[in-house]
Amino acid sequence: MIAQLSGILVLADAMDVVIDCGGVGYAVSVPISTTDIMPGVGERVTLHTVMHVREDAMQLFGFATTAEREAFKLLTSITGIGGRTALGILSAMPLADLRQYLVSGNLVALQRLPGVGRKTAERMVVELREKIIGVVPEASASAMPAMSAVADEAVAALVALGYARAVAEKSVKAVIQAEPSVAASSEDLLRRALRMATAP
Repeated sequence: MIAQLSGILVLADAMDVVIDCGGVGYAVSVPISTTDIMPGVGERVTLHTVMHVREDAMQLFGFATTAEREAFKLLTSITGIGGRTALGILSAMPLADLRQYLVSGNLVALQRLPGVGRKTAERMVVELREKIIGVVPEASASAMPAMSAVADEAVAALVALGYARAVAEKSVKAVIQAEPSVAASSEDLLRRALRMATAP
């Protein structure tokens, strides 16, 4: 099994990258959180990987941190969550937020994740509530406080519109800091964050 790849980034396209390792190009699917912090094409990159082997295909999933990789393994252990859905979940929110929602049993927040319905959210809470603590320690979670539900919705909407998650979060936080009252309305927050994200 391939647990790590180090090589030259030759292609980066949304949630799919290609890494040249000694003349062999490995296609790797990654979450947006990993894409956002990757170096430019032509530069060296290291990814922590998970390989899924099926009868009809082999697929590599890559992550910037071991915590993301372990969270991916936990997510794909849940019935109904495949590799691409797990990537979508990790792309939709920081690990600290995911930890908070699982530990607190916040089904409403979990159901906002792509590909997650009520039954899947319930299984996630029951099966991962304790396990996620070992993957994302409380100290790490407290260092990255979760945003409000309204702010989280605004970030998710910006990501859906094609903005990088880092840009979306920065824009939403900037709007809230400048005008805290706007955080009460997801529509107003999104409208202002859109202007912030597209400003030169």
